[in-house]
Amino acid sequence: MTIADEIPDLLSPEFAADPYSAYRLLREHAPLLWHEATGSYVVSRYEDVRRAFKDDLFSTENYSWQLEPVHGRTILQLDGRAHAVRRALVAPAFRGKELEERFLPVIERNSRELIDAFRHEGRVDLVSQYATRFPINVIVDMLGLDKADHDRFHRWYTAIIAFLGNLSQDPRVAEAGMRTRDELAAYLVPIIRQRREAPGDDLLSRLCLAEVDGVRMTDEEVKAFCSLLLAAGGETTDKAVASLFANLLDHPDQLAAVREDRSLIPRAFAESLRFTPPVHMIMRQPVEDVEIGGGTVPAGSTVTCLIGAANRDPEHFGSPDTFDLFRPELDGTTSFSAAARHLAFALGRHFCVGALLAEAEVRVGVNDLLDAMPDMRPAPGARRVERGLFTRGLEALPVEFTPVAGSSSRSGS
Repeated sequence: MTIADEIPDLLSPEFAADPYSAYRLLREHAPLLWHEATGSYVVSRYEDVRRAFKDDLFSTENYSWQLEPVHGRTILQLDGRAHAVRRALVAPAFRGKELEERFLPVIERNSRELIDAFRHEGRVDLVSQYATRFPINVIVDMLGLDKADHDRFHRWYTAIIAFLGNLSQDPRVAEAGMRTRDELAAYLVPIIRQRREAPGDDLLSRLCLAEVDGVRMTDEEVKAFCSLLLAAGGETTDKAVASLFANLLDHPDQLAAVREDRSLIPRAFAESLRFTPPVHMIMRQPVEDVEIGGGTVPAGSTVTCLIGAANRDPEHFGSPDTFDLFRPELDGTTSFSAAARHLAFALGRHFCVGALLAEAEVRVGVNDLLDAMPDMRPAPGARRVERGLFTRGLEALPVEFTPVAGSSSRSGS
């Protein structure tokens, strides 16, 4: 038996149970792997994944079959001026003064509301009672939609993420994704038309009215972006919040350091994104034959970039299988920009437009949760289970704590 035979298949139960051991074998022995079942070339080393994100030879044409069927044509599929103009239309809401002044209060309010529901209980599942609800509530609130529809939004983004990660081509998953596309369009398009006629002080209205060089987004483009935002912003921050607390609970000394010095929160979040990223793989498509990973990938092929493997490449991170928020390779400031060393937000022109929104949500959420649960500890007997291939996160994270009198008042410090 060769080493290649010992590497668990991407779609196998062994891989699902422990992808990180498989990632190590892939980096060391099969840095470019043809995967028959998904019809893609798999790259796992840091330099190769980084190149696929940054080099103009790699396009996002794969999203025409991976994203477009459920979202419609999104900004992620555009290049050149079309991409630059539309990114300029949406980006201001997710950075700088606009984010801090307009949407930070929305983040703070939603975090407090969720915590106030369990702060006196002494026990909480941080996944189902906080992480799963927090980012989607924030996005729905930012868009000016009805939070009473939370369960519907959660069902929609779960179906969309399942569609994106449906590498085994399960027809039921595909059908649910297509049904979600129709339901979401039927819900959003009438609201978009209403906001164009009578805009409010919300993100959806701003997307409808935003203009760059005489260009505005069409109703379909606004709908597609909102669909993408609900799915990507909900699913990834959801998993990131839970994973961050799991990593800190596993390292009590680092948890104590963050509790004592809240300025360490961005560093802890950045390290958690490196160590246990919510998105484990992103695909790209070369526009011409390209040499990568020690072999040749033909033009038009799908390249599966393993973020989870690249982020633990020992060529770029010392002791990569150790969670260490003090590691010198990461910086709490640049880790949420296109200068990031970790690859959890991708890189290049398609670097995640919501990275600073995610950082703000986590900064507020961690502060609030630490204040509400100063002696937070794992619930006795709780067994942690991670699920997911395309995206990956904890099914549950039950913790216990001594309730603190009062209500949440400190956020974002």
